[in-house]
Amino acid sequence: MNIFVCISHVPDTTARILVGGDGKSIDPSGVTFILNPYDEFGVEAGLLLKEAHGGDVTVVCVGGDEVKETIRKAFAMGADKGIHIKTASARDSFGVARAIADVLKDRSADAVFCGRQSIDYDGWQVPGLIAEMLGISSVTAVSSLTIDAGGAVTAERDIEGGKETIVTALPAVIAAQKGLNNPRYPKLQGIMAAKKKPIEEIEPAPFENRVRVVEMTKPPIKAAGRIVGQGADAVPELVKLLHEEAKVI
Repeated sequence: MNIFVCISHVPDTTARILVGGDGKSIDPSGVTFILNPYDEFGVEAGLLLKEAHGGDVTVVCVGGDEVKETIRKAFAMGADKGIHIKTASARDSFGVARAIADVLKDRSADAVFCGRQSIDYDGWQVPGLIAEMLGISSVTAVSSLTIDAGGAVTAERDIEGGKETIVTALPAVIAAQKGLNNPRYPKLQGIMAAKKKPIEEIEPAPFENRVRVVEMTKPPIKAAGRIVGQGADAVPELVKLLHEEAKVI
């Protein structure tokens, strides 16, 4: 099978994030970047599919030269090849999906795996956009997956208040949810082999973002709590403050 996994280069969740001098991006100084955790489930799903039915696993990442480090982390897990869609300027979700779809459209992809979302922008848009641009099926937030040798797909996805079972067929885009699998830890042999695996560089077509970042700010510091009284007698004062000060009702 011809298996692709779309991965993102994102700040570590433990990093201390500061707004950059332009007020529209983060300051990368001192920030450790990692393979997007949800994409790790996608990489593992691709590797399991390869182990079950054969083929190659190719990871795809959009960004500057720094994303090669993240591609090699996927290599260390067991991915065979990498595609670096090289762009110095930030792209919105549509632009990322467009660049990936342009690369995949002539590569006869059988399965395209993604994480359900990236942990930096939390857009939840790229997997569905890629599928639409390629004209193939898409299943999001997948927490259980079976793909047989004939390409029949049975996926269980999380929905509000329950689970939903989807039946489709390859080619398809599968967006992985936490719980789909347990991503393997890279072994020393894989880490050493990652240094020699090929990364194909591709310059994407020019693109104008449809979403513009106007301003980026840190959340305001939470104010100290207030006790307005006790029991039912405090309700009128609480309602008044919620309406006049907090302005939430």
